[in-house]
Amino acid sequence: MADKAKFIQELSTRYTTKGESITLGKGMLDGDVVTEVEVKIPLKTINRHGLIAGATGTGKTKTLQVFAEQLSHAGVPSLVLDIKGDFSGIAEPGSENSIITERYAKTQLPYQPQAFPVELMTISGEKGVKLRATVSEFGPLLLSKILELNDTQQSIISIVFKYCDDKGLPLIDLDDLKKVLQYVTDNPQGKADLSNNYGSIAPASLGAILRSIVALEQQGAAQFFGEPSFDVEDLLQQRDGKGVVNILRVGNIQSKPQLFSTFMLSLFAEIYMNFPEEGDSGKPKLVLFIDEAHLIFNEASKTLLAQIETMVKLIRSKGVGIYFITQIPGDVPENVLSQLGLKIQHALRGFTAKDRKEISKAVENYPITEYYKADELIQNLGIGEAFITALDEKGIPTPLVHTYLISPESRMDVLNDAEVSDLTSRSALVAKYEQTVNKDSAYEMLASRMEQAVQNAEPTLKSRPVKEEPGVFESVMKSRAGRTFTTTLAREGAKFVLGMLGLGGRKR
Repeated sequence: MADKAKFIQELSTRYTTKGESITLGKGMLDGDVVTEVEVKIPLKTINRHGLIAGATGTGKTKTLQVFAEQLSHAGVPSLVLDIKGDFSGIAEPGSENSIITERYAKTQLPYQPQAFPVELMTISGEKGVKLRATVSEFGPLLLSKILELNDTQQSIISIVFKYCDDKGLPLIDLDDLKKVLQYVTDNPQGKADLSNNYGSIAPASLGAILRSIVALEQQGAAQFFGEPSFDVEDLLQQRDGKGVVNILRVGNIQSKPQLFSTFMLSLFAEIYMNFPEEGDSGKPKLVLFIDEAHLIFNEASKTLLAQIETMVKLIRSKGVGIYFITQIPGDVPENVLSQLGLKIQHALRGFTAKDRKEISKAVENYPITEYYKADELIQNLGIGEAFITALDEKGIPTPLVHTYLISPESRMDVLNDAEVSDLTSRSALVAKYEQTVNKDSAYEMLASRMEQAVQNAEPTLKSRPVKEEPGVFESVMKSRAGRTFTTTLAREGAKFVLGMLGLGGRKR
């Protein structure tokens, strides 16, 4: 039997904070809840990122819900990437039952059922705040990464962006980009202008770029690129002193990996470029929760993985914390895992040799403790229990503590269709971003210019019966490869999902 008095003295001291904190539960020793040990995480270190892991059915989603609620109480907004679609109930108050009553009696903490302020968001046309960005806001480098272009093709995109900048041609959506490519390859004036001042475009490179654009459009990017573009500052709302929980429903990530990757990188880039340096502000500005993170790491290309690693290292200085929710710590790349300050580990199951290796690897990342046999207890943690280790206000890892977690105060279920409709109908952000703004941009300007050129052509030339030769752009799009591209993409969809991903960055 461990020394309970020593346990209380050591753990309560290390989990006591001078500044603001959030409470996740009470410590446990030898299977009993020790009410004197309140497991509190200082807000000051929430931007040091973290992990919520555990086998299916061990309570990860409920822990995520508690975490987001506690942050909201502290006035900290969050963005939850809800891949399973089971998080929206946080917008409605919970209801007490015998299980919750028993849990809170053991913790001796008050239970107050309540709803939290929520914004539902979408990148694929569902009900909610429509998240968009313009092509020009991405810039040539990030757009080339999205399209997975080689160095030669990337240089062409850079030339096209420079050309549009010099000529005052706004690149808003993908139609604008395609129209510019058509103009500078098929229109005599545009072709000569580009060739004389910037360089020419080889037909083979044009074909590769167009095929990449079509592939991105097939995953719904036409809805994502456009105006009004989303202002990341709108993620930082508070209502009645509570931080707003922004929920992005992305249940179709596996069928639209390229679109999701585009959003992820654009979000990271925008936050990093636009949020000011926070320094030691005392609490985070925004917390990003990535649920089912193993899907992202499994589907992500090397560029997205590299960008995630970079952002985890740099974005905390902007006052932003990133939390990955997944089944086993091994789902997260080592370079990312080593940067995570808070670890909430639910039960792992050692059914196979591989499972046991994952358990050993997980336990190796915990501080050494005299109070638990971690490798054994981790397989026997109950639902709503977890190992926790965090960073204290000095940035020093706290002792590992077996924690009896509190329950969510909001509904542990999803909103129904009527509730979703009611929530979105009352949202000022939904109204702000609902209607697409289709102002004159490169497409309209060049279409008008090309039409005017035809009208101004000499009558003799216009009436002369000649066989028209297709332009480079038209040849590519009407070629057999171009005609069958969409069909091939659909037929090879499974192969595309498993590995042929593209990605992007974000705006301004």
